[in-house]
Amino acid sequence: MDRRDFLKMSLSLSAMAFLDDPNHWSVSRATAADSPVSPASPPYTNDALEPYISARTLEFHYGKHHQAYIDNTQKLIVGTEYAGLSLKEIIQKSSKNPEHAAIFNNAAQSFNHEFLWKSMKSGGGGEPKGRIGQAIEKSYGSHAQFQKEFSHAAMTQFGSGWAWLVQDGAVLKVIKTANADTPMTQGLTPILTLDVWEHAYYLDYQNRRADYVRAYLDHLINWSFAESNLTG
Repeated sequence: MDRRDFLKMSLSLSAMAFLDDPNHWSVSRATAADSPVSPASPPYTNDALEPYISARTLEFHYGKHHQAYIDNTQKLIVGTEYAGLSLKEIIQKSSKNPEHAAIFNNAAQSFNHEFLWKSMKSGGGGEPKGRIGQAIEKSYGSHAQFQKEFSHAAMTQFGSGWAWLVQDGAVLKVIKTANADTPMTQGLTPILTLDVWEHAYYLDYQNRRADYVRAYLDHLINWSFAESNLTG
């Protein structure tokens, strides 16, 4: 066997040993097996919410922004105490530890966006019926008053954040949260949400946040999803 043949055989054996070593695959396997965060595409096609939210906006909002939060969460939890926990457990646990703010921000934004897609549907909006309609009436006196308070929360959230309809015991409340914050860390049950980060609406509405909020209230709210989140 000459030197060239020896080197070829050595490289082949090294490559086989490398591929057979389970440690070689530990990161990729851990990412897939340990991560509770899976891509959650919107429950409709990109153009389903037109003309109120364009296919281009949904393509960027989900495909770039939401997907980035999912990817970052998957990477950040590998080999940590968060690996194997549910997304909600990751959010609750990391919210109590400032050193894990990156995990919290990405996990919470993964949850917030998934909740947003379900909060909207084609042919939605308008006045709710059934249990959710009764709950709105009980908490606000009228659907018009709910719209007024929700719109105010969405419009007065300075900078980036979210407007929410939440349940606190037997009462529905409208709140707003900044950046990645989410109601579950306050012991509240999310019912509906609207993203007021600029990337959620700028391609369609530019600086006209009020028009975006009005379109959501009048044409997009998924009241069936809202009712499914009621407790008690």
